[in-house]
Amino acid sequence: MSDDTPVSDYLVLSRGRWDDDKTPEQIQAAIDQFYAWHDRLVAEGRMRSGRRLAREGKLVGRSGVIDGPFAEAKEVVGGYWFFVAASLDEAVALAAQNPCIACGLSFEVRPIEPERASAYRLANETPLSSTLIDGSRAVN
Repeated sequence: MSDDTPVSDYLVLSRGRWDDDKTPEQIQAAIDQFYAWHDRLVAEGRMRSGRRLAREGKLVGRSGVIDGPFAEAKEVVGGYWFFVAASLDEAVALAAQNPCIACGLSFEVRPIEPERASAYRLANETPLSSTLIDGSRAVN
């Protein structure tokens, strides 16, 4: 990535659980490799640190507050961090290098929207069949 290439932030969500057939030693080796990879990318300015997520949590919505977990085991979000990349493809290529993939984890890479939310623009929260406030149809 050259200094004059515009870059954006990409959220990376760590998903899943360790493979059942992996020993603690194999998992720890992947974790150690991850932190070496992580620290190198942070030093290069290609990654921003995130955090691991605790096991407990709550879901807040119009129905009130519900205790977690909130997803199936394969969808569990274990942590997050950010890549700094010139494109989604570049961010995905970085995620594909994550040593923890070999032990069962997967990584969702999402561009960070630079603009504030608006009811007049299509967004993740817009239902597929919705008509936007301005009368246009939402198309995903």
